Amino acid sequence: MATYVYETIPASPDEKPERFEIQQSMKDDALTTHPETGKPVRRVISGGYGFSVGGSSAPAATSQSCCGGGGCGCHN
Repeated sequence: MATYVYETIPASPDEKPERFEIQQSMKDDALTTHPETGKPVRRVISGGYGFSVGGSSAPAATSQSCCGGGGCGCHN
């Protein structure tokens, strides 16, 4: 189960959105209303946390563009 963040959609400019978290399966559709109040909601997309598992690290950046030599994987 994934945890998703939602916020209510304000009915007026002076109303502040209310944020809440809910656990859902990735297969579930996004909520359209708050489960307790029935107010309309939208899913909040955030950056999340990245991590790396195994593999090699990318080469360090240099003052030269890597595209000149094809070192970045592009096909000029």
